[in-house]
Amino acid sequence: MANAFDEMNGFGEGIREPYRAVADWLETQKIEDLKKKRVEAEALFRRTGITFAVYGDGQAAERLIPFDIVPRIISASEWRRLAAGIEQRVKALNAFMYDIYHRQEILRAGRIPEELVIQNSAFVPEMIGVDPPLGIYSHIIGIDIVRTGPNEFYVLEDNTRTPSGVSYMLENRETMMHMFPDLFAKNRVAPIENYPDNLLKTLESVAEKNLDRDPTIALLTPGLFNSAYFEHSFLADEMGVELVEGQDLVVIDGALYMKTTQGLKQVDVLYRRIDDDFLDPLVFEPTSLLGVPGLFDVYRAGRVTIVNAPGAGIADDKAIYSYIPEIVRFYTGSAPLLNNVPTRNCRNPSDLAYVLEHIAELVVKEVHGSGGYGMLVGPAASAKEIEAFRQKLRANPQNYIAQPTLALSTCPTLVDGGLAPRHLDLRPFVLVGDKVRLVPGGLTRVALREGSLVVNSSQGGGTKDTWILQD
Repeated sequence: MANAFDEMNGFGEGIREPYRAVADWLETQKIEDLKKKRVEAEALFRRTGITFAVYGDGQAAERLIPFDIVPRIISASEWRRLAAGIEQRVKALNAFMYDIYHRQEILRAGRIPEELVIQNSAFVPEMIGVDPPLGIYSHIIGIDIVRTGPNEFYVLEDNTRTPSGVSYMLENRETMMHMFPDLFAKNRVAPIENYPDNLLKTLESVAEKNLDRDPTIALLTPGLFNSAYFEHSFLADEMGVELVEGQDLVVIDGALYMKTTQGLKQVDVLYRRIDDDFLDPLVFEPTSLLGVPGLFDVYRAGRVTIVNAPGAGIADDKAIYSYIPEIVRFYTGSAPLLNNVPTRNCRNPSDLAYVLEHIAELVVKEVHGSGGYGMLVGPAASAKEIEAFRQKLRANPQNYIAQPTLALSTCPTLVDGGLAPRHLDLRPFVLVGDKVRLVPGGLTRVALREGSLVVNSSQGGGTKDTWILQD
């Protein structure tokens, strides 16, 4: 997209202030030296074991996510704006979840169609009337943000179930500091290494009150073959908590215990990285071997806190997404500080008719899709792909939403031919417990193929270190 806003060069009017020191530094670098640094970075990642699994890929089950050594830079004033909008949004999302599992006032007021919530596969009826500690359902949220101009930021989606990627944010920073200490000396970059400490404080803050001991926290992983297993083990290690699988946990006398070499130890907070369906075979998917029989009863009785709560996925459903501005107004009484991308729900006949007619100009997504799968980028699709998607829309319209194709901002990126602009997004990670904690930064994902707007690692995207400059 020739008219895309470039984070370093704006719309071609010259180097933007936040990038001045990095641009000067790049002027002194030879491309071959930068490519050697990239190889060095990949060697560091491989040594650390930072890989992700690509399901159904027989060629390479474990891959490195490509890392780009040109940082993405955001000024202090830009970050303050984003941070205020993110905090407003996560408070509204949690208020929405509390409401729909209790009095459902937003539905009674007619602000959201009732069937969109009640008949949604992400809605968990078993959570009705359950009071999670501090009224919080989603404690760890990844907000995906894109930029289209100097002051135009849009939220692309809210990840309120089990967002991933924070380990890459932390490892990207460590790698950059190791390789380019001179660059950090020339820029006042806000630190992010306190994220694991903040995560631990957040988890401790939602433990059952009046314990006569420090709360015991465990991180529940599906196991070694999960695509994000590196992150699970990394975070457990950084926080100093146990990494457990379902078989390591047992419910006895209304409490959750983990098996240790010293015997059973009661668990107070379970940071789960498995989906709702697999949490408890007695309540959800009966064939699940990943969860713990009886876990949900312990949770409902207030004897353990599950992070994020079951049913939190309702807030990141893409059909609900189009109502988020209304949700923010309803629960905060204020206009949203962050924009949504204009969205058409194909379940509405008028929206469906528009999408079918203009599909070649739009991005069409499955409401429960993730990872860049189940979507059509109209301007980049063939006539055959467009026609096949039309058939899907006609057959199951309520399964899709559509959005305009935004001109995502670009950032100089090291590719085989040298430095070239590539489109990117940003996923800040926000923690919600006794207070909202937001580390200054996030995971910048970059589409490495020229012209591509799909930044997901599963679709060939890479990552960059994200610098928030301090005043």
